Amino acid sequence: MPKHSFTTSNELRSRIDAYFSYIEGEYHLENKSVTDSKTLANLKQKVWVREPEPATLAGLAIFLGFHSKQAFETYEENGRFANILKQGRLRVEAAYEKKLHLQSSAGAIFALKSMGWNEKAESKVAGKTVFKSIKIEIIETGPKLAENEKEVIL
Repeated sequence: MPKHSFTTSNELRSRIDAYFSYIEGEYHLENKSVTDSKTLANLKQKVWVREPEPATLAGLAIFLGFHSKQAFETYEENGRFANILKQGRLRVEAAYEKKLHLQSSAGAIFALKSMGWNEKAESKVAGKTVFKSIKIEIIETGPKLAENEKEVIL
């Protein structure tokens, strides 16, 4: 059994929320004097203490106290609060899904594929994977086509 840092469903939800809050980074505002020929103003500037970082499954697993990705996935399938952990995974996937709308989304596509997303149209029926496909059969009609110009009669 993994040594995670939660014992109740609310505690796990709070820890997942804390992870997503943590990855937003930490900053404070400092006054920045701006002088130009027309105005003299004090503007606030963000100064990062800890830079934001992307959401990752491994990062979530470490933050929750799992010792391996395997332990995280095992708990996600069979653990007492599996549904809450699945929702945490979904939040990570949602973060990558948002990046699909950016100009360069190759990294997000790779991450989502590694999380089980698939380009193929497939669906699951009663625990079995069913692939949707169309069978195309080409039927020849009419005269046989000439293989070269010597076979053509005018």
